[in-house]
Amino acid sequence: MKKTLLALLGIAFASITLAQDSTLKKKDRRRDVLLKTNYGDITIRLSDSTPLHRDNFLKLVKIGYYDSVLFHRVIKNFMIQGGDPDSKHAAAGQPLGNGGPSYRVPAEFRTSLFHKKGVIAAARDDNPQKASSGSQFYIVQGKIFTDGALDTLENIRRGGKKIPLEQREAYKTVGGTPHLDQNYTVFGEVVKGLDVVDAIAAVETSKGVDRDRPVKDVIILKAKLVKRKKH
Repeated sequence: MKKTLLALLGIAFASITLAQDSTLKKKDRRRDVLLKTNYGDITIRLSDSTPLHRDNFLKLVKIGYYDSVLFHRVIKNFMIQGGDPDSKHAAAGQPLGNGGPSYRVPAEFRTSLFHKKGVIAAARDDNPQKASSGSQFYIVQGKIFTDGALDTLENIRRGGKKIPLEQREAYKTVGGTPHLDQNYTVFGEVVKGLDVVDAIAAVETSKGVDRDRPVKDVIILKAKLVKRKKH
């Protein structure tokens, strides 16, 4: 009980800290995020429906937190994951994925935000509140589903809960990872550079102790805020 109370207090404190962050200006929330990688550029638009995740990500971008960080976990037809600060100077073959700030970000599940191809979502450890990692994120590549596969997923992974028709259509056309919906917070999407996501998802990865880490480093050379453009 005491541990649960402390965890809840920690999440509440993180919410207040993120909400009051003085490093962000109003205009920052109207900008996109550009991830410059050694495989090309990815432009991300964050969602105003998830303000805690939006502001946390913007804050980290502004302080250069993601500069030189790797996409350390890549699984083709699933997702590419980055944001572990320990990856900046990691030796080849070193397992990664446990680094990040000391706080978590409270979950912000929204029915309108789901795991279609190209969305950015927050990684997390196995905690009861499903609170997100303070820095680690993934971009969905996913795969295209048939009606039959989605029916099976509804029955087995969603306890019979139906996937909304609009989302079902997206999973049948652009693809995604529907089994993650309402379990991990989606907080934006790629508006330019999906071809780069595909290229990264296709790289050779390790089968050793650093499983799913790209054999050749995939690096976020620079992350920065950029003027929002129509795409």
